[in-house]
Amino acid sequence: MSIVLTRIDTRLIHGQVLEAWVPYVHADCIVVANEAVTNSPLKKMMMEASVPTRIRVEIGSVDDVSELFASGSLNACKVLLLFATTKDALAAHRKGLLFSRLNLGNLHAGEGKQRLSCTLYLNPEDISNLADLEGEGVTVSARCIPADSDRPWRKLIPGRKGEACP
Repeated sequence: MSIVLTRIDTRLIHGQVLEAWVPYVHADCIVVANEAVTNSPLKKMMMEASVPTRIRVEIGSVDDVSELFASGSLNACKVLLLFATTKDALAAHRKGLLFSRLNLGNLHAGEGKQRLSCTLYLNPEDISNLADLEGEGVTVSARCIPADSDRPWRKLIPGRKGEACP
């Protein structure tokens, strides 16, 4: 199995992923690890229908997706792995779904979240989750689209330019 991109994007499968990231990383499979979509047949069907038929799509919970990777059935695929939250990315990593790089795309605004860029809002739990992933050897950076520069996520935190986070 080859994970060509691991990305956190609240929107999961959408135009930016399909039109910019899939061709850029040459993905032939999109895997979504998200409980809410898994439990909503309508959302799941809409996401699956939005993907061209030449691209394999797998949608499941973090546990399901971790088992899918462990089974070896994606070994021949170039996988674009999507999470909606930092919590799911950390949980998957700890369940053995290992990835070495994590792209922060779009994390929407919400209660208690601080704006770090035009598309990136994090709360203290997100910061802690990302720090934990870094502690487990994952390189975390922010990059909305392939044409953007990769930016270290820590440098986006006001007052913490490159400092260690709690």
